[in-house]
Amino acid sequence: QVQLVESGGGSVQAGESLTLRCVVFGLMDGVSMAWFRQAPGKEREGVAGMDSAGGGTIYADSVKGRFTASRDSAENTLYLQMNSLKPEDTARYYCAAESNCPSPGTWDSPSQYRWWGQGTQVTVSS
Repeated sequence: QVQLVESGGGSVQAGESLTLRCVVFGLMDGVSMAWFRQAPGKEREGVAGMDSAGGGTIYADSVKGRFTASRDSAENTLYLQMNSLKPEDTARYYCAAESNCPSPGTWDSPSQYRWWGQGTQVTVSS
């Protein structure tokens, strides 16, 4: 059974940093993974995506240069280091996994991922 468990969210001031963690149970090798976020009243959006072939990480323009996603296969863990946080980063953050590679250009489509964590809340105040 595949299970994803996020942690590390919290409330911070603008400009501060947070590191989110996602532990994956039951699946890790050869898995495409991604971080998404969803703010109240908005659609879920992709933040960072990592393919199963180790082809690098892709980021949403809104977080490029501030967020860094990484994975530790030995610990079956995915990380999202978030620096220079802004109020508009406030959202519930989710990690997602899929055993197949997303179709080209669709890494940020929630429908491409089969497994999801419960999410962790990030609140950034100005």
